[in-house]
Amino acid sequence: MKAKTVLPAVAMTAVSMVLTLAVVVMWLGTAVPWPVALVVGLGIDGGWLATLAYERRLAAQGDHNRAVTAVGWFFGLIAAGVLVAHALTAEESAGAWLAVAWLPVAAKALWLVHGMWERTALTPVALDAIRGIQQEARDEAAVARARLRAEAATEETRLTAVTEAGARVARVQAKTAHTLSEAWSTLETARQGEDTGRALTSVTSRVTPGITPRWELPVWGPTEPVPALPLEGGPALADEALDALVDEIRTSEVPALSYREMASRFRAAGHSASEVRLRAAWKRVAA
Repeated sequence: MKAKTVLPAVAMTAVSMVLTLAVVVMWLGTAVPWPVALVVGLGIDGGWLATLAYERRLAAQGDHNRAVTAVGWFFGLIAAGVLVAHALTAEESAGAWLAVAWLPVAAKALWLVHGMWERTALTPVALDAIRGIQQEARDEAAVARARLRAEAATEETRLTAVTEAGARVARVQAKTAHTLSEAWSTLETARQGEDTGRALTSVTSRVTPGITPRWELPVWGPTEPVPALPLEGGPALADEALDALVDEIRTSEVPALSYREMASRFRAAGHSASEVRLRAAWKRVAA
């Protein structure tokens, strides 16, 4: 994996250095002796290569120096400037020379990309762990989606069943109500009919001689039995006897009993009196 970024950078660097050296020697060789032009070309390439080597050393140590990086880009721009100047002054093939003038800057950019790759590279163990985590997350997401789809399908089935059952119940209730309404209408018609009414009343028992009881429709709906009222245990007490009995029960203990306790003992003893009379007697004896 490392070779995929470092090999293009090395190849671009070699090409740009050779091209820069050749252009400097050819361009300056006509104005100065060729050894001087060679030294200039080697100086540009050497400065570019030295700063690159120092940057690689710092990168291997996990460090970075902006000054060194700036110097490296400076040498790269000088090399690109030399190529551009040569292309502009060349009498032949100016376009071709100008087309390759970007090689020093491109080589520097490739080394920048390689350095970014090195800072973000992970070991095979870490990559395997990441792949495992991603696969586990995908599995959990797939299971969750399947569970949601299954729950949605189950809920849809349940709602469909409930709806159909409710519709059946509604239809039965509507049919029953229709049948009852027809029966009720028939009874009402029979009740209102003169001949039918006489026929029906003829089979009912008469409460008062000479009075024909009115035939009523049956009650339609649930009924609840009404409990019978309790009968009084004996004849009602006179006011004087009630007052004496209430005063006797009230003062049977010290301190005197409250109305609620007195009423409870009064009824527990088998005496009977309405709540209104009992409270009135209490007020009279407690006054």
